[in-house]
Amino acid sequence: MQSDTTTDFRAEDDLRAFILDQDFPCVGAKSAVQKGRMTVYTARSIESAWNDVEIQDRLMRFAWDYAKEPTLFTSFAVVFEGPDDLSETEFERHLWARVQSLADKDAWRGQEHDPRVSHDPDDPHFSLSFGGEAFFVVGLHPHASRPARRFRHPTMVFNLHAQFEMLREQNRYEKLRTAILDRDIKLAGDINPMLARHGTISEARQYSGRAVTEEWACPFSSPKQAGPEAAKQKVSR
Repeated sequence: MQSDTTTDFRAEDDLRAFILDQDFPCVGAKSAVQKGRMTVYTARSIESAWNDVEIQDRLMRFAWDYAKEPTLFTSFAVVFEGPDDLSETEFERHLWARVQSLADKDAWRGQEHDPRVSHDPDDPHFSLSFGGEAFFVVGLHPHASRPARRFRHPTMVFNLHAQFEMLREQNRYEKLRTAILDRDIKLAGDINPMLARHGTISEARQYSGRAVTEEWACPFSSPKQAGPEAAKQKVSR
């Protein structure tokens, strides 16, 4: 597992222990940790944009590295030093603020949205995109209602959509999904009401981990692509 540390805050150790706990349901995340394929970046506060430029840059380059050498079970995690007392609603608000900021910076740097997914958060085929690769986000924090999301620090885990397409091509996706669902039910006592297959309902509803109603509106606006001036900032692979 790779790591970037801004203080003596032991984000990597904490996240590794959380995922490797025998009760944690996501076997894909376990594999990423065990194989040393989860990159961990430590940021200050999830309430602040302090680290957003650095996060976008590393996330973009993480996507480029994957595109050059696709590998199953690899993730990019951002663990924030705090605050650790956010409610589910507060965490959701700050998660989307960070997502918006990162997506805006990605577009400003001339990165095009992955054409395999939609940039409209109301579209069933919506997904985020960084460095031209589609991602979805798994939010973790101390006061999450689902045990599998209840980590001691506010965290955003970015997972690549291309990996799930690779699993489907290998006829491994359904078996993996069933194993994760069964383990999650065993841990929580019931099935996660927010889970849905990609393409049936917008995955944006799942990012924060909070159970939302049908009337929930995603607080995200698709960033405009770089104009003539911003295009000068375009970064090439």
